[in-house]
Amino acid sequence: LKKIVTIFNESNIKSYLTVNTVIYDQEISLMQEIIEAAKKNNITAIIASDLAVINYAREIGIEVHISTQLNVSNIESLKFYSKYADVIVLARELNLDQVSKISKTIQQEKIKGPSGQLVKIEMFVHGALCMAVSGKCYLSLHEKNYSANRGACLQTCRKAYTVTEKESGNQLEIDNEYIMSPKDLSTIKFLNKVLDAGVRVLKIEGRARPPEYVKTVSECYNEAVSAYIEGTFNEEQIASWTERLSTVFNRGFWDGYYLGQKMGEWSHKYGSRATKRKVYIGKCTNYFTKINVAEIIIESHDLKICDEILITGPTTGVEQFKVSEIRVDLKTTERAKKGDRCSVPIKNLIRRSDKVYKVVDAQEIKQQ
Repeated sequence: LKKIVTIFNESNIKSYLTVNTVIYDQEISLMQEIIEAAKKNNITAIIASDLAVINYAREIGIEVHISTQLNVSNIESLKFYSKYADVIVLARELNLDQVSKISKTIQQEKIKGPSGQLVKIEMFVHGALCMAVSGKCYLSLHEKNYSANRGACLQTCRKAYTVTEKESGNQLEIDNEYIMSPKDLSTIKFLNKVLDAGVRVLKIEGRARPPEYVKTVSECYNEAVSAYIEGTFNEEQIASWTERLSTVFNRGFWDGYYLGQKMGEWSHKYGSRATKRKVYIGKCTNYFTKINVAEIIIESHDLKICDEILITGPTTGVEQFKVSEIRVDLKTTERAKKGDRCSVPIKNLIRRSDKVYKVVDAQEIKQQ
């Protein structure tokens, strides 16, 4: 934990620890140890839903953010939790008119958190959505004895199903087998309305997502917020952000309930609908800092000039760029084949054993 927080601090990034599962009596001591460790290592805030966690975090003086698991959907609930938290994640099922009314009431009634500052509204703006209200789902627990409310969801809802009438055995005709798998939320095209409604903290879902997802989605929303502040938020930029967001993991996009939609939109396939996919081609064996050149061993597929490659590693994070030059045995070439040890110019430091992928159109993989 200390190492992770150090990395955050060096990059001037805030750190949050999510402790929003259901807590049982036999886990109180462990929970307290976790909260104490968070305080000791200067975690910015705890994201919590169980009052045992919220109470203890406040007792020892660590900032609390209220999780969406508490389903805060009205001003009275927000007032109650403002005694404990400076930031409150509102329920994903609200529309922006409801959010705006809550925000205006915070301003009018000067509803403050423990810090003495006005409570900030946080909302989900991008990523996976649960089929159940505010994530309170028992499907995984019922089917596989793994509870979503204990952080162990097996994503049972994402599979394809048929609906059978029990008495007659007749199957209901439906045009989509993925009847419990929502599309992913994307608010990039109306982020200005989200911010106009008074939302001040944007929450991006990214559990178990690869580094290129984190990089692309964070960049797009950061650029969108900057454009909003600068007054340059426009359709051309929205189209560009949407195209970039579609290249990384997604199940298709919809607006959620924010614009007043009452019914969910469902995915039509299992897994990602990203327009781009990554194909493993090899790993980095050396990096020459004086000339900014990486040595890569090609273990699968070929690498050509103008190919887009993605390099990931635990320290490197993610680097993505188009190949401008390839050398094999010190000779310039158009292509490096499987088994070749080639060198490629890259301006940023990468490290030995970093994995190297080629980024290709998803359609190209289907045709192979």
